[in-house]
Amino acid sequence: MTTIIINPIAGGVGPSAARDRAEVASAVVDRHGDRAEVFVTACGGHARELAKAAVKRGARLVVAWGGDGTINEVASALVFEEDAAMGIIPAGSGNGLARALGIDVRPEQALADALAAEPKPIDVGELGGRLFVNVAGIGFDAHVAVRFNAPDNRIRGLTGYALLTARALTSYAPQRYEIATPNRCWSVRALLIVIAHGVEFGNRIRIAPQARVDDGALDLVVVEEQSRLTTLWNMRRLVTGSIEQAPIWASQQVHDVSIESEMPMVFHVDGEPVVGGTHLHARIHAGALKICAANGRQT
Repeated sequence: MTTIIINPIAGGVGPSAARDRAEVASAVVDRHGDRAEVFVTACGGHARELAKAAVKRGARLVVAWGGDGTINEVASALVFEEDAAMGIIPAGSGNGLARALGIDVRPEQALADALAAEPKPIDVGELGGRLFVNVAGIGFDAHVAVRFNAPDNRIRGLTGYALLTARALTSYAPQRYEIATPNRCWSVRALLIVIAHGVEFGNRIRIAPQARVDDGALDLVVVEEQSRLTTLWNMRRLVTGSIEQAPIWASQQVHDVSIESEMPMVFHVDGEPVVGGTHLHARIHAGALKICAANGRQT
């Protein structure tokens, strides 16, 4: 049995798109010779509940049709499940994990590929007790995520993200963080701290070029605030795809890391903002999620 979980408004479409998406999903699964059950989410957290219930009913494949938030919810329900794998139909603003896995942007093809693929393991990260499958972060990117996900934000996609980022750069005040890994402890005034599996936030905005979703490690990226002028000048590299050339950017592979700050930290997991405390811990769960995709490996 295959379960498809649809976010009816992912990608900026109206709720009326849910019926069309459900019909497409059912038709593709029928052609594959499998039995489909299709559900439409009604609110935040609903995709996670639907995925957990699907596993209990014996679904072998649970497909998330939506954006990074929907994918995160479904993935969180399937972590450590031996008999259920996840498929993805990308339909959000960023689609970072889908792009990392080389998933087709055409819904029919993405679903057909998932149905035909053999499950392969990818890693899952954890930050502040919350799981993520692409990118998590503390600082400026979480600050932007709060505003991007606000109910009154009506500009989505790359345009909306770029506008919010540009506005926030002029006013955001970087904090000082104490970072500790098993091999090193240091203090840094950082614009942002990213813990990544995937290469990009989404929309081809690269932050961790060497990250891989199946290498058993996290990429810890720190963008240091040396001066506001230096920050403003170098952040353009996020758009040009050359952030690793910026003198304020540094990266290392870790399996776990602790981060402390004097003030409670706002962080995000796969773009969903969370309010945390003054201490956050991140760790890797290697190979904890099974994925069915065209190749199942990062491109």
